[in-house]
Amino acid sequence: MSLFGDGLDAAVQKAFTRPAPKSAPAQMLVKQLKSTKAVAQMLRISQRTVERYVKDQIKKPRPDLATRLEREVKKRWQPQIRAKARQKAATTGGIVIDTQARIGYIAPIGSTDEDRLRHLTVALPPQYASRLFEAQEQGANDQRLQEIAAEGLKEVYFQDNGRRAGQLEEVRFTDIQHLEFEL
Repeated sequence: MSLFGDGLDAAVQKAFTRPAPKSAPAQMLVKQLKSTKAVAQMLRISQRTVERYVKDQIKKPRPDLATRLEREVKKRWQPQIRAKARQKAATTGGIVIDTQARIGYIAPIGSTDEDRLRHLTVALPPQYASRLFEAQEQGANDQRLQEIAAEGLKEVYFQDNGRRAGQLEEVRFTDIQHLEFEL
């Protein structure tokens, strides 16, 4: 489970125009993946079980399977709306990060650079939204997404887009208690 990746996905899902299907047969992604075998491999269940869901012989999946189904459906639901939301954030809108975490920085001697718990809500410019989404699409791990977000916080929050703290070297973003993105 990826804190930053899941947060970005949740932000994009807020742009959906219709809710994702709830019933198990509707969630079976046979139409998208073109075969029950592909769906079975993705969900780690037998092909026969997938066929039973499609024929409506099984109506309610086990809790662990229901969680996997919901996650996979949301990943593939409304791809055009998802792409438009990402494109808008990456080109014009930017992304808002709301976090409560231990944040500190590396700065010249004499400054108060000790990590402390901060609750920040910061609008990051489109280039950071673009970098976050590109890294996520390329399969970047949570650490890399966290580094990109920390760079954005450094530029926007600490350096105020170059107007202050010009000698700030690096922002440390650890011990995350809350993280949410908004497009």
